[in-house]
Amino acid sequence: MDDHDASYRLLFSHPQMVRDLLLGFVPGDWVRTLDFDSLEKMNGSYVTDDLRSRHADTIWRIRWGGDWLYIYLLLEFQSTVDRFMPVRILSYTSLLYQDLIKQRALGKDGRLPPVLPIVLYNGEPRWHAPTRLADLVQRCPAGLEGFQPNQAFLLLDEGAFDLDALSPLHNLVAALFRLEHRRSLDEVTEVLALLIDWLGAPEQDGLRRGFVEWLRRRLRHWVPDVVLPEMHDLQEVHDMAQNMAEIWKEQYRQRFLQEGRLEGRQEGRQEGEFGMLSRLLTRRFGALPEAVVARMRSADSEQLELWGERVLDASSLDDVFR
Repeated sequence: MDDHDASYRLLFSHPQMVRDLLLGFVPGDWVRTLDFDSLEKMNGSYVTDDLRSRHADTIWRIRWGGDWLYIYLLLEFQSTVDRFMPVRILSYTSLLYQDLIKQRALGKDGRLPPVLPIVLYNGEPRWHAPTRLADLVQRCPAGLEGFQPNQAFLLLDEGAFDLDALSPLHNLVAALFRLEHRRSLDEVTEVLALLIDWLGAPEQDGLRRGFVEWLRRRLRHWVPDVVLPEMHDLQEVHDMAQNMAEIWKEQYRQRFLQEGRLEGRQEGRQEGEFGMLSRLLTRRFGALPEAVVARMRSADSEQLELWGERVLDASSLDDVFR
């Protein structure tokens, strides 16, 4: 995951990604009052007083209001659920404040700037740990509550977003989330076509390269058995994914027919195709409703085969059984 995290940091080293992250995924009208032209990347590495190095992945600052009050954004990329993430965020925030005090980079009135900590979580199981430090601290005597730290962070659990709701958004981070949790290679090519269109300006060349680098690393995990060619441009990645999608469709179709026939020799062809289709659908969309199972039970072999082919392109159960 080190390569993955590094490629995420590369993407979020571009102000346009941070802008789309804030506008698309941070709640509150206050976000619209930020001066996005002032986005500035900050140093995210610190050395504590006992000389242990600590690293917060990406830190930006942005102007807010007429007084040029700075807001610092901490982006902590996470691929596993960490129960004590609020403690880590508290540590990063404290180190950031210590660094600002040493640099005398405070507001006009000498106060510390507010901090918005964001955790981007891209793991498979949904996040189930606390997002607030107070939820980790045991009960204390009455009157002691005010002396306890209460750090919190904004959790963006990528896999919890409705991909269909993200698809109409003209937002680079939404496109990244759709790629990360793609449901088919066809969906990958669809998102890549959008990115090619959105990132066509010469000044966006660095961001295009960032997406290509991220995709090169992710494709090695998505298709581990395939030797990937050298890719230096989004269009090359798009064309490769499109060709691969066609190959995979035929491979899955042949596998569906072969396994259906194999099971059919043991249980009857129709029953074998029903079993294969059930496994494909469950893998793509989770537990199947009883009405769907009943519909499959009543279908003939030809209809089951047709539905099996649709699984490859479908983004929902409705697309399979339309």
